[in-house]
Amino acid sequence: MKSRRKRVSRRVLLSGLTAGAAAYAARGAFAEELIRTPRQTEGPFFPNRLPRDTDNDLLIINDQITPAVGTITHFSGRVLDAKGAPIRNAVVEIWQVDKNGVYLHTGSNNRRAYDTNFQGFGRFLTGLKGEYYFRTIKPVSYPGRTPHIHVAVEAPGQKRFSTQCYIAGERQNARDGLLRSIRDPKQRASVIVPFKPLPGSRIGELTAEFDIVLGHTPRLW
Repeated sequence: MKSRRKRVSRRVLLSGLTAGAAAYAARGAFAEELIRTPRQTEGPFFPNRLPRDTDNDLLIINDQITPAVGTITHFSGRVLDAKGAPIRNAVVEIWQVDKNGVYLHTGSNNRRAYDTNFQGFGRFLTGLKGEYYFRTIKPVSYPGRTPHIHVAVEAPGQKRFSTQCYIAGERQNARDGLLRSIRDPKQRASVIVPFKPLPGSRIGELTAEFDIVLGHTPRLW
């Protein structure tokens, strides 16, 4: 059941990404460089024990029937180099808190309240257009942090890169120390994206597109 649902979601969401990729590349071809995504800490709560399931659907673990609780969010984007060229075969990982503000990490605060139906971590291998896709929940805040999703990329020929994605319009953004630590206003703006209603969804699903721009074209040998 899970694999069929995931294929449908990916096909719908990634079709839009693919359609816009050519136009994006054409604009980027004449630009000197795109704004590079700022590096941010992985923090203390990267999973110290990976879940039984590490695919890109964080709402369902393996073939369980009960999904995680939270606002369903289709989180997607592309991994690009500084010239706007897509980077394929890059491993994208995300991890975040559940609906109660608890990480999968066993040392997370209030660990007993963790939603055991939430995968908490997922991986995706980018395609020809550098695209990635996850089905997850809208992140929530927890003491000391504004809502965010951790994102890490391992691209061929490059060192592991980590950053964080934030929700546009969140009041706590202005007070978040890690977000404010990004000094360049353009780089800071690049990690804040809208979480928009999914057209036609009857259950209030959201979409968020977060492009990740790395520093240079990786070597493929």
